[in-house]
Amino acid sequence: MTTTSTPGREAELRDNLSAVRERIRAACVAAGRPEDAVTLVAITKTFPISDVRALTELGVRDLGENREQELKAKAPDCPDVTWHFVGQLQSNKARSVVRNASVLHSVDRSSLVKALSRAAVDEGRVLRCLLQVSLAEYGPEEAATGRSRGGVEPAAVPELAAEVAAAEGLELGGVMAVAPLGSDPDEAFGGLEVVACRLRSEHPGADWISAGMSGDLEAAIRRGATHVRLGRALLGTRTPLG
Repeated sequence: MTTTSTPGREAELRDNLSAVRERIRAACVAAGRPEDAVTLVAITKTFPISDVRALTELGVRDLGENREQELKAKAPDCPDVTWHFVGQLQSNKARSVVRNASVLHSVDRSSLVKALSRAAVDEGRVLRCLLQVSLAEYGPEEAATGRSRGGVEPAAVPELAAEVAAAEGLELGGVMAVAPLGSDPDEAFGGLEVVACRLRSEHPGADWISAGMSGDLEAAIRRGATHVRLGRALLGTRTPLG
């Protein structure tokens, strides 16, 4: 694994980060929100630890992975940042994520809540949890096929939220979603915004909305996103893992 960035790569990341921050700033201004209302989470999946280190040297303080094995490999090398796990998680990987991440964006079922709580108690840690909400109804392809990019149905959010809020070692942080393929992201994230508002009425501290990626961050910010998860716009095209 590459451990040191070349000067050219460092310059590329610096330029990309500057452009991304300007997009976030402009989107906040357009939405009438404070410029510091949105946190950038840099998604470093498939990229080497050298890129992770370079980003932290450029001031990025929130990093994310969607594979447990990559999180486990990278997080110990950069302990002074906030690590987010953003992928679908099997219950048998819960302990590893609890050890290496501070935030989990993809809580979607009761069995996972129980596994996370047990691991958090055993490890003496507190894990901030976001409920992944399915927005399949806003995507023609997903609605027709019944296939979703993951998440709990909006109607089931209150029950799952109550489980997380009551679980020892877990903190209910808010919601996360991915806009369905082929959807209008403004409409999809509008639906998420409604779910988030309802959640906050019951759990005022659960005020995070993790939404928006490289192609739709403006729509997400317009609809209240507090965290955007960016990979391609920041790091470039990924090399698929085997």
